[in-house]
Amino acid sequence: MLAGGTVLGISGRLLGIEELFVLAAAPIILVVVATWQVRARPLQLVASRELHPDRVHAGTASRVELSVRNRSTHRSPVVSVRDPFDKGRRQARFLLAPLHPGEVARAAYRLPTDRRGVFGLGPLEISRADPFGLVTVTTTDAPATQLTVYPHVDVVVPLPHTIGHDPYAGTDHPNALGNLGEDFYALRPYEMGDDLRRVHWKSTARVDELMIRQDEMPWQGRVTVLLDHRRRAHTGESLELAVSAAASILSAGWRRRSLVRLVTSDGVDSGFAAGIAHTEAILEHLATVQASRHDRLTDVLVGLRRSGNGGALAAVATGGRSVEIEALARLRGRFGVVTLVLFEPSSYGVPTRGEVAAPPPPPGTQIVRVTAATPFPQAWNVAMAMARSPRLGARS
Repeated sequence: MLAGGTVLGISGRLLGIEELFVLAAAPIILVVVATWQVRARPLQLVASRELHPDRVHAGTASRVELSVRNRSTHRSPVVSVRDPFDKGRRQARFLLAPLHPGEVARAAYRLPTDRRGVFGLGPLEISRADPFGLVTVTTTDAPATQLTVYPHVDVVVPLPHTIGHDPYAGTDHPNALGNLGEDFYALRPYEMGDDLRRVHWKSTARVDELMIRQDEMPWQGRVTVLLDHRRRAHTGESLELAVSAAASILSAGWRRRSLVRLVTSDGVDSGFAAGIAHTEAILEHLATVQASRHDRLTDVLVGLRRSGNGGALAAVATGGRSVEIEALARLRGRFGVVTLVLFEPSSYGVPTRGEVAAPPPPPGTQIVRVTAATPFPQAWNVAMAMARSPRLGARS
């Protein structure tokens, strides 16, 4: 409008036509009036956002609740509210009707959680425009937050307990340390459902947190998951399946309170721990892991062979062009159980010409083959059931 008014004014000056000056003044005056209208009375709207929950697994619902309050002494105009998601690639947008002084408006919407990752949400934008749409004033409120979408986790059977260098690792049954219950193994923070009669009040008063007496030796298995995410070994679909499988195996070990550890083909090593914070840190790393061009798999396998400290090892890879089975078999002397999860091309939509005969696994190594007909949860649970059968145990 301003450019058009300027052109008309110049044309009127050059051609000496007074009517052009009148036409030039109209759009300029309209823009000035529109600017005054949207800026004369600044918006006094306060917005807040609540994300429930802010950490979810892929496919699990996450809900955003917004509230906007008018703290002005005047009725607010109609405004547009926009909440960008994933760097603005997606957004929630709606119109907010006029609010009386002190009135609060609420809205809610669900976030897309179909794929894993860490996504930014916000900041919230509130825009006011004049009736002609010439001038828009935008303010930001409700600061940015993050939604973490963990990989999809299937409920699978955990890896079996094995004996490690730690004398308490792999114990199948807890052992009481005191016949009368007066001696205790350790102190730990209170968890929902714990018996309040086991609260250790002296330690609680000292650290200002409820501490529970651990009167029994805990079950302590060790689970190491090796994830091969080299770029040359994966497609986009196969990587998602592999990451989901690794997260499922780790989560199964954590639910049984085993020490869990994630090692990746690019050299990342989380170390062993059993707390929920450690597991969430692993899942958050898996939420953002991508196909890597760095190939340090040989060094990783050498490191596992040198510093292997017992427990169970599960390697997740793609069939035919990934982790060498022979290299994993050499880890059998360092780990009580070695399991290789192979995603065959048919499992991630790559057409194959006929069935290829699978080579027999090396002694002491179990291979879980995932195909289009046998998804990961089914293949894994069947393999773990066979590993626990007395006949297989006697034969191995």
